[in-house]
Amino acid sequence: MQRCLTLTVARHSRLVLRNKFASVHCQQSAAMSGLLINQPKYSWLKELGLSEDNPGVYNGSWGGSGEVVTSYCPANNEPIARVTQATLAEYEETVQKTKEAWKMWADIPAPKRGEIVRQIGDALRKKIKVLGSLVSLEMGKIYVEGVGEVQEYVDVCDYAVGLSRMIGGPILPSERPGHALIEQWNPVGLVGIITAFNFPVAVYGWNNAIALTCGNVCLWKGAPTTPLTSVAVTKIVAEVLEQNNLPGAICSMTCGGADIGTAMAKDERVDLLSFTGSTHVGKAVAMMVQERFGRKLLELGGNNAIIVFEDADLNLVVPSAVFASVGTAGQRCTTTRRLMLHESVHDTVVDRITKAYKQVRIGDPWDPSTLYGPLHTKQAVEQYLAAIEKAKQQGGTLVCGGKVMDRPGNYVEPTIITGLAHDAPIVHTETFVPILYVLKFKTEEEAFAWNNEVQQGLSSSIFTKDMGRVFRWLGPKGSDCGIVNVNIPTSGAEIGGAFGGEKHTGGGRESGSDSWKQYMRRSTCTINYSKDLPLAQGIKFE
Repeated sequence: MQRCLTLTVARHSRLVLRNKFASVHCQQSAAMSGLLINQPKYSWLKELGLSEDNPGVYNGSWGGSGEVVTSYCPANNEPIARVTQATLAEYEETVQKTKEAWKMWADIPAPKRGEIVRQIGDALRKKIKVLGSLVSLEMGKIYVEGVGEVQEYVDVCDYAVGLSRMIGGPILPSERPGHALIEQWNPVGLVGIITAFNFPVAVYGWNNAIALTCGNVCLWKGAPTTPLTSVAVTKIVAEVLEQNNLPGAICSMTCGGADIGTAMAKDERVDLLSFTGSTHVGKAVAMMVQERFGRKLLELGGNNAIIVFEDADLNLVVPSAVFASVGTAGQRCTTTRRLMLHESVHDTVVDRITKAYKQVRIGDPWDPSTLYGPLHTKQAVEQYLAAIEKAKQQGGTLVCGGKVMDRPGNYVEPTIITGLAHDAPIVHTETFVPILYVLKFKTEEEAFAWNNEVQQGLSSSIFTKDMGRVFRWLGPKGSDCGIVNVNIPTSGAEIGGAFGGEKHTGGGRESGSDSWKQYMRRSTCTINYSKDLPLAQGIKFE
């Protein structure tokens, strides 16, 4: 009887086990079929080497055994695919391999490093549409902006190729006979790059192309909410390195969260840490890097203003203000958040911009006719609603927008608020959403002062025909921002100039001009080619 009971229980257990496994298999199959990557409409994702489950670590070989994260599409909040993040042990392994790869990369002449960067640019060109589509799908920006972001990486590669034959320091006059005084520039070594969700390709590109040309190796941690873009870009770069028989670890990647970011900030082997993100997190990163006397490049927040004077060309003002405030659904660090209008044109401009807002085509970001897509996350929607409520409490009047849209995804109405004081707390708060605060001013001095009174100092612009005012704006008592424009929006910077800002924006500079100097260390070298030993400043020591 006992044996019969045992056999019955055993059979029952096997049946339960089979049912359990069948249930798990069905759940997994359902989860896989529910991923966008498995739908015919999104089969193009596989052209980027993506699959349902993707390794989130690259250091010459692909891996990852940490937390599995699912990437969601902001336009419908449906899952796209999964990425397995790095563990701290895998981070450690990756740093070691990246440092080892530097020994080979630093020995390659700069023009030949530039040739590799040129090939990276060409590889991106071949994938520009499909990669731009991924940026649109995963981040939420409209398709043309997604493609434009990849184009920025391509443009910086082109720039870096030319730079590879131009990097150098001056030969300075020495006061001592028979002596040469020169500057020598060398790579810093390992450049850690932490990027944000809103530009998941371009910001890495700014750093990567210039850092490589300067002789550095790179370790990238993209935003946790755009991991597929990080994987896809790394696959493109890795293929170029492999085709040239170079260590893949020259451009390493570790997907992860705050644990990986903290490790990078505290790691003395990371010779320069480039961080793009919020001022709050950037401050914590800066303190960790400073604790070890490390080098940092910070690209943080912006509370950017357009100032419109009484003589402004309103046909330039209206499209500029709309593009700069509505573009990327208000999620650019250079988004216009404050619109300061001279009292004589205030009502006219508000009326025209309100009408323009109502004509903005809202829809799926990958639809070519769409001008305005969703916010990146549900949390951003909550921040949008909270900011509007605070603005009302502080005396603001809702002129346009102000609601969450009744459709799938994280869509909110682009919003205009008037009537707030220039120093209202909400006006001085950077909220990463499409809310435009319109302020009324009387004098130039007042407007310039309001522009500069916020904590951040990224981008700014005035609209005027007065050339005297233009040069006062550009001068020492004008804008205190890193980007100071005239008769154009605050957003849409070109790659040829140095990009970055002052104050709580962090002080870093990326992309063009002499930003390459941030990725190198400078040595002042004195060479005595005479048989004498004269001392500087005429000192005699005999």
